[in-house]
Amino acid sequence: MGLKESLVNVSPFVYMLPKGTIQGQKVPVYFYLSEKLFELLEEDAIRQAGHAATLPGVEKAIYVMPDVHVGYGFPVGGVMATDIEEGIISPGSIGYDINCGVRLIATDLTADMVQPVRKELMQEILKNVPAGVGSTGKLKLSKAELSEVAIKGARWAIERGFGFEEDLQHIESNGALPNADPSKVSDLAFKRGAEELGTVGSGNHFVEVQYVDEIYDEEVAQRLGLSLGQVTIMVHSGSRGFGHQVCVDYLKVAREALKKYKIDIPDMQLACMLFPSPEGQDYFKAMNSAANYAFANRQILGYLTADTVRRFFGLSWEELGYRLIYDLAHNIGKVEEHKVDGKRKKLLVHRKGATRAFPPYNSDIPPDYRDIGQPVLLPGDVGRYSFLLVGQESSMNMSFGSACHGAGRLMSRTKAKEFVRKEGLEKVLSGLVVVARGKGTVAEEIPQAYKDISEVAYVVHSLSIAKLVARFKPLGTLKG
Repeated sequence: MGLKESLVNVSPFVYMLPKGTIQGQKVPVYFYLSEKLFELLEEDAIRQAGHAATLPGVEKAIYVMPDVHVGYGFPVGGVMATDIEEGIISPGSIGYDINCGVRLIATDLTADMVQPVRKELMQEILKNVPAGVGSTGKLKLSKAELSEVAIKGARWAIERGFGFEEDLQHIESNGALPNADPSKVSDLAFKRGAEELGTVGSGNHFVEVQYVDEIYDEEVAQRLGLSLGQVTIMVHSGSRGFGHQVCVDYLKVAREALKKYKIDIPDMQLACMLFPSPEGQDYFKAMNSAANYAFANRQILGYLTADTVRRFFGLSWEELGYRLIYDLAHNIGKVEEHKVDGKRKKLLVHRKGATRAFPPYNSDIPPDYRDIGQPVLLPGDVGRYSFLLVGQESSMNMSFGSACHGAGRLMSRTKAKEFVRKEGLEKVLSGLVVVARGKGTVAEEIPQAYKDISEVAYVVHSLSIAKLVARFKPLGTLKG
């Protein structure tokens, strides 16, 4: 019998892999899926989540979001919490692209103003916003300057004119994690990151001009400053080669730590370190440094894009109506307090392809959003929709205050390219405005390569993990 047959449908949208199904599995695994998404669930994703449930110090349960797919060691869409005194930290369960995340910017433009010139606007954005494999920006930074980025995060970019002081209030952790130590980052990571700050990168990363085409909660949308037909900018990018190298370096350290601390694991991709150990703390500090690089990266990208839009239409910043709605991380490990067996406990929460969805009145939410809940941004694909939700109380009991992070891949990149070869790129992207420096990435990132984001958003809304507020439709997308 396969693992999928072992899943128990305990309630609508909730499937459980019982504790002990896999040898050494300490806690149950919960998958949040509609019937349609359950059909798409991969056996290997179940196995990966079950293997993570065997790790030292894992607490309460593993939670897997509806955008789940197989990842490196731990499935994308996975949430795991470990004891900060006796548990582990797992680089593969945080991910290679540390603090890959999403930023949403509001403007006072309307879809009617942008629609007739969207091709020309996207070409202008293509000129001004570096994107693609190995893309480099205008900033060429020394190790000393990058160390400052790794400490200050988004503030470093704002101090150099990329944005505004008030932006910091609407960034998760105010745009800088406190436990960063760039001395724990390798010279190779610094070398890789030296010319990549302010660049989109490749793969599923993008800059998109969108508009609000549906509002589900008028009151919350109003509080966030959103209205029908309004033009927004969405940025999806992370820590580029800097963060990737941090993960590569510390996976090697973790493999050695397994021997040193006599930790048995079912899959070497889950190589980990005891969190309080010198190795665990070094990785945590390096990971926070990479996360801060990513916050600075999105700060620069958001500013460059908004500035291009502003100048294209010949507007002042006031006339553009620039407002950062929110910027959040996925692929991150954070020390947080959660309830386990009725008691409050500090845990290390690994979110891989998952994002915080804290409910109203949580102190980590910006003061002006505190009574509505943390904004949750779900980017879709180039042809359909993206969504904004706000976190709800159920998230704290059901997922350590977490929601999904996007649509989730349906086709491999190879299969997507094969599909394009058969159908033709023009036919596949008919009616869409997608710009890129090379056609390779575009072929990999076609709408058909992704699950339907509407289905994914519907599941977290139905479970009251996060509440639907607004839907955005693409006007034009810049891919790497």
